[in-house]
Amino acid sequence: MSRLSATGIVTGYGRQEIVHGVSLTADSGAVTCVFGPNGSGKSTLLKAIAGALPAWQGTVDLDGRNIGNLPVHAVAREGLVMMPQGGGVFPRLTVIDNLKMGGYVISDRRRMDRRIDALLEEYPSLKRRTNVAAGSLSGGEQMMLALARALMPEPRFILLDEPSAGLSPALVSETLERIRALSAQDIGVVMVEQNIREALPIADRLYILAAGEERFAGTPDDVRDDAQLMDIYMGQEQATDAARPESSGL
Repeated sequence: MSRLSATGIVTGYGRQEIVHGVSLTADSGAVTCVFGPNGSGKSTLLKAIAGALPAWQGTVDLDGRNIGNLPVHAVAREGLVMMPQGGGVFPRLTVIDNLKMGGYVISDRRRMDRRIDALLEEYPSLKRRTNVAAGSLSGGEQMMLALARALMPEPRFILLDEPSAGLSPALVSETLERIRALSAQDIGVVMVEQNIREALPIADRLYILAAGEERFAGTPDDVRDDAQLMDIYMGQEQATDAARPESSGL
């Protein structure tokens, strides 16, 4: 089992500190969800873990190896990739070329071709549109392409920033089912989401941030009910794993 650990992360933009000493642990084969209101530092935390934003303080370890503040391409080679909010496909590039962009850290051309073939088998709707510009795909297809592109280098962990943003309710359910399936492939998923009700059922572990601070770390079973969850979510209550041993779940 692989483990990703971020400890005491402090970071922000310019001179503005956004994340204040947040820690997070995620395991391969599990879905770890990060919830919180807008402006709570969720996306900023993911960027610092992925190397897209420097961590001012704290450490990021992958299987005991310090990957903190490595450049993004080096972090990807270590086995951790990030899919930005909205997927971030390259709209003028074809499906195939988008996948190749996801495999930029793969130096072996034959391995890249094998990965493309394997992912197109896994996502048959993309296989039918390999030479179509990504910008002409539907929202659901673009999200599938973004996921497939992130999986190109066969990561141990994938960080997802609000994968359901902008999708219809039906596509939200489909996307979250695909994310759950990643854990069955022993990939660790760390997912920032605003859609708590849809994401919570697939979560193995959850964190709640408010005002850049960790307000909760535990499992869905550690939350008594929706009212307590919303109190934590809005920053009105702070809870920890040990604080809720009597919890019976939502």
